[in-house]
Amino acid sequence: MKCVSIDLDGTLLNDLHQISDGNKNIIEKLKKHKIEVILNTGRQYPDVVKVAGVSELEVPIFCLNGSMMYAPNGELLYETTLSIELYKELLAVLQPLNVGILVYTNQGGFPATLPQLRGKAWEEIQAMFDNQNYESILHLENVKIYKLIAVVDETNIAKIADVKKTLSKLDSISFSSSFPNNCEITSNEAQKGKAIRRYENLKNLSFDEIYSFGDGGNDVTQFEVSTRSFAMENAPDEIKKRASDLTKSNNEDGVAYAIEHILKLV
Repeated sequence: MKCVSIDLDGTLLNDLHQISDGNKNIIEKLKKHKIEVILNTGRQYPDVVKVAGVSELEVPIFCLNGSMMYAPNGELLYETTLSIELYKELLAVLQPLNVGILVYTNQGGFPATLPQLRGKAWEEIQAMFDNQNYESILHLENVKIYKLIAVVDETNIAKIADVKKTLSKLDSISFSSSFPNNCEITSNEAQKGKAIRRYENLKNLSFDEIYSFGDGGNDVTQFEVSTRSFAMENAPDEIKKRASDLTKSNNEDGVAYAIEHILKLV
C-alpha cells in the first residue's frame, strides 16, 4: 500500500493559509486510488480543523509532530505527553535563555498557539510571554502537556542554536524547528516519522511506499522513513538537503505538482 504524508504550513497551505483547489483535487484523486493520505503537522488539532477544507478531506491527522494522532472521524488514536517533571526541567533550562515559550496542553495553548501569534507585532507577543505564569499551568485540572515551543523574534534567530545546544543535553525529548525562529519540543515518541510507522501498526497496514512533503526541521523524521521525500521550493536550504527531491513552492501547488508530474501517482 502507498502512503502520502503531507505537512500543512508552508507545504499544503499557501501563504494565505489556504488549501488550493489543485491540492484538494489531488488528495481526492489519491484517495480514489486507495492511497493513504495523512496530514502530518506541528499544529494542535483545533488549529488544523479550523482551516477551510481540512475536515472535508476526511483523512487521518497527526498533530503536534506526532504527539496526537486522529482518525478521519476525529477519534483520538494515540497520544504521548511530556511529564510534569520534564516540563519543569524544560522551563528551568529555557527561561534563562530569554526566549518566548508556548505551552500546548489538552486545555489549549498558553499563552497562545503558534497560529494565534500570526500578524502580531513582536512587542505584543513578548508582553504575552511576560504575563504568562507557567507554574499555574500545572494547577489546571487533569492537565496534559504535549509540546513546548521556544520562540524568538525573527531578528534574533541565532538564539535558536543556543536553545538546541542546551536541549541536546536532555534525554527523553525530541526537538526540531518548524520555522527558523522556533524550536518545538515534544516527547521523543512524538516525531512525524514515528507517527507514520505507528499508524501503520495501529491499523494493521503495510506501507511499501511512503512519500512525504514538508518545509521544516520537524519534517526530517518523515523524510527519513520515506521512499521519496519532497522539500518545498520555499524550504530552507538545510531542509532541502535532507529530502530526496524538490518540488515547487507552497504557493505553486508544489504538493499536487510532485504527485501528478514527478511521482505520477494519479
